[in-house]
Amino acid sequence: MDIENISIPRLLFKMSPPVMLALLIQSIYNIADSFFVAKYSIEGLTALSIIYPIQLLITALATGTGAGVNILISRLDGKGEQEEQHHIIKSGLILNFFHFLLFALIGNVLISAYFSLSTGNVLVKTQGILYSRIIFCGSVGLFIESVCTKILQARGNMMVPMVAQVTGSVINIVLDIVLIFGAGKIPALGIAGAGFATIVGQWAAMGITLFCVVKKYSLRGKIKWNFCKQIYVNGVGSIVTQSLYTFYIVGLNMILKTFTENAVTVLGIYYKIQSFFFIPLLGFQQVLLPLFSYHYGKGDNRWNKEILKWSIGFSVTIMSVATEIFFVFPEELIRIFSTESAIVTIGKYALPVISVSFVFAGFTIVIISYLQGIAMIKASLFIIVLRQIILLVPLAWLFHFAGLYAVWWTFPVTEIVASLTGILSVVSIHKKDSAINS
Repeated sequence: MDIENISIPRLLFKMSPPVMLALLIQSIYNIADSFFVAKYSIEGLTALSIIYPIQLLITALATGTGAGVNILISRLDGKGEQEEQHHIIKSGLILNFFHFLLFALIGNVLISAYFSLSTGNVLVKTQGILYSRIIFCGSVGLFIESVCTKILQARGNMMVPMVAQVTGSVINIVLDIVLIFGAGKIPALGIAGAGFATIVGQWAAMGITLFCVVKKYSLRGKIKWNFCKQIYVNGVGSIVTQSLYTFYIVGLNMILKTFTENAVTVLGIYYKIQSFFFIPLLGFQQVLLPLFSYHYGKGDNRWNKEILKWSIGFSVTIMSVATEIFFVFPEELIRIFSTESAIVTIGKYALPVISVSFVFAGFTIVIISYLQGIAMIKASLFIIVLRQIILLVPLAWLFHFAGLYAVWWTFPVTEIVASLTGILSVVSIHKKDSAINS
């Protein structure tokens, strides 16, 4: 795709829809997964809420490594250096296969202790451990697909990853119905069925993307430790961002559990719903990273500043709509997953309060992508750590002394501070650039 002779709005709207559609289908699958499990048992839904942070950790390492590969390929494209891309690709694939082996081993060993720490309900623990072990052992599909998707997106190919994600998600949803509840001679597997459906969908997506990568690049490169290091350095922002979701959700779960496990369930439901409404923003983010990296590689700061302005405008508009929906329909959104009065009561207060943070979160996510794309890794990491370690859980702990409802205000306060910090970082960088060029 010619990304230099096309207006920025048109470029963003041309590249983003395939990514957004893939994320939309994936989000529908996430919601459907929880919906079907909830219909099978409420304990299963709670188990999914507890294991969700660990799934985020797996996804963080998988997609974060892919993001490192993506940034390097785009940057090398901008510099006109083609041959080294093959070594980056091979190194990224080998790294993520190693990550799969690591999670499969360590995850199976530690998962029982994790559930013992997270819940006192024996049925929730049993179902959660069963589901988790299936996910860990089958996660090779997610790890390989994540790198392949980012390789293709780095060269402007958004269609194949979309087809792969849609195919995997549709297979997952169909198998959810069949395997959770049973059909014909196929027995009802309950939450285990949801686990098997998930990994089969991931393998299908892996097959499509890996085929296209092998066909285009033939995997003739070699694994080189220097490139592995560069992948981690450039992917660390994405890895840390998503990894810290795991730790802060675990932290929030611990705090919410002191009130009631229904609050933990509400938090899990929120993240399922949130993933749906953040789709346009995340679609832009996946497009922005290679664009920022490409123009940084070319030394074209003017284009990057224009892309940043348009992206912030789009993100604020999109997230304003999401906030309005959460304010108007909180009870209806919660009832998609549960009609239990205690869960609905907590959820219909929590969702509008949390949604106050959406516009600020959108602002911050775009700025973090910009900083990562222009190789300002330390600045992006500072904002990430500020959001997800320094502010979120400590504020939740502080607010919990004022009661359960006060805890939900942690989200808006955190995002407001993080977005202001991001603005100051960008202004400072632009002032330095202006001083150097003057």
